[in-house]
Amino acid sequence: MAKTILITGATSGFGEACARRFAAEGWQLILTGRRRDRLQALEQELGTAVSRTLVLDVRQRQAVQEALGDLPAVDVLLNNAGLALGLEPAWEVDLDDWETMVDTNVKGVMYCTRTVLPAMVARNGGHVINIGSTAGSWPYPGGNVYGSTKAFVEQFSRNLRADLLGSRVRVTYLAPGMAETEFSQVRFKGDDERAAGVYADTEPLRPEDIADIIWYVANVPAHVNINALEVMSVYQSWGHLAVHRQR
Repeated sequence: MAKTILITGATSGFGEACARRFAAEGWQLILTGRRRDRLQALEQELGTAVSRTLVLDVRQRQAVQEALGDLPAVDVLLNNAGLALGLEPAWEVDLDDWETMVDTNVKGVMYCTRTVLPAMVARNGGHVINIGSTAGSWPYPGGNVYGSTKAFVEQFSRNLRADLLGSRVRVTYLAPGMAETEFSQVRFKGDDERAAGVYADTEPLRPEDIADIIWYVANVPAHVNINALEVMSVYQSWGHLAVHRQR
């Protein structure tokens, strides 16, 4: 019997790549996203691999509970929906941007997990895979609340593992570094030139790279739990400590 993966934020980037990767391996897909046209296009492309599409904003608690509360058995929940907005310093940022990041990256993960997890526990099987970011561990100017939300996702994942000890439900936290998706276009609110500059003259991760890793993580033997993975392009690493010098 085919396994089922529920992917939030399936209409672009990592989520879309994962939909294609898991469909190619014979899995059934439940796909959510805010853009109906993209969901429909993906469903048309992947055909019978898609068992259900749900137009869903993970920030809406009641909508999440209604949409995901009566699903058939889900083997993998991929909490992928997330975003960054702006790169301003903390004292200049738009508070609406901070709230949107918290509502999506923190509350959205909470709502989806809390809705799907009880059924996994009841049947003693399943896997929650949470997409974080290297920004959750390594700060950078302008990362303020975005990095903080991803730090939450990491700690939430670890605490889920603690709660689930003794069950066969697995939890994995995956922290990608720089990857070329719509991420920067969203962060810079449609400024394509500025977004392109993020990836200029280098080779970032691709969505397909992350999809391959998620496929591997989801298919290790049932007694194996990959707690956390951090992955960067070979062209990205950590910098030296910043020091301000007064002249």
